[in-house]
Amino acid sequence: MFNKNIKIVIAAIITIWAVYQFSLGNIMNGISILLLAGIFVLLYFKNEFILLSFLQLRKQNFPGAQKWLGRIKNPSAALTTKQEGYYNYLHGIMLSQTNMTQAEKYLRKAVKLGLAMNHDLAMAKLQLAGIAMTKRRKREATLLMAEAKKLDKHGMLKEQMTMMKQQMKKI
Repeated sequence: MFNKNIKIVIAAIITIWAVYQFSLGNIMNGISILLLAGIFVLLYFKNEFILLSFLQLRKQNFPGAQKWLGRIKNPSAALTTKQEGYYNYLHGIMLSQTNMTQAEKYLRKAVKLGLAMNHDLAMAKLQLAGIAMTKRRKREATLLMAEAKKLDKHGMLKEQMTMMKQQMKKI
C-alpha cells in the first residue's frame, strides 16, 4: 500500500503523538496509539500484500494470490530485500504451473535476493531442480537437489526429493 520508507515515517509520527499523549497524562491513549504505531512497524517488515498472497496460496487460490501480488507496482521500491525475494518466490511458484522459463527466472532471482526461512529456500531450490530436470540438465538438477537437502533440516521435503531422484534415474 505504502512505500517502505513512508511506513517508517508514519510509525515515527504516531509514536511522537503517543509520547504527547503520555505527557498529557492520558496513559491509555498513549498505549493504544503505540499499538497503532506497532502495526506500521510490523507492516514494514512483513508486507501486507505478500501476507494476503500467502493466505490465498494456502487456499490454493492462484488467481487470488496473483491479484494481491499484482498490487505491488514497483517491488524494488516498495519492499525490503527479503520481501522482494518472497515476491519473486511467489511469482515463481505460481508460474511453475504454466511457464517454466518465467518461473525459473523468478525463482533464481528469489534465491539470489534471499529468503528468510531455510525451508522456503530449500523449496525454491527444489523447484529449480525440477525445472532443470525437465530441461534435461541433470548435473545442475543434482547440485540443486543437494543444496535443497542441506537446507531441509526438518525433512519436510523428503518425499518430493525421493520422487525427483526416481525421476532423475530415468533421464
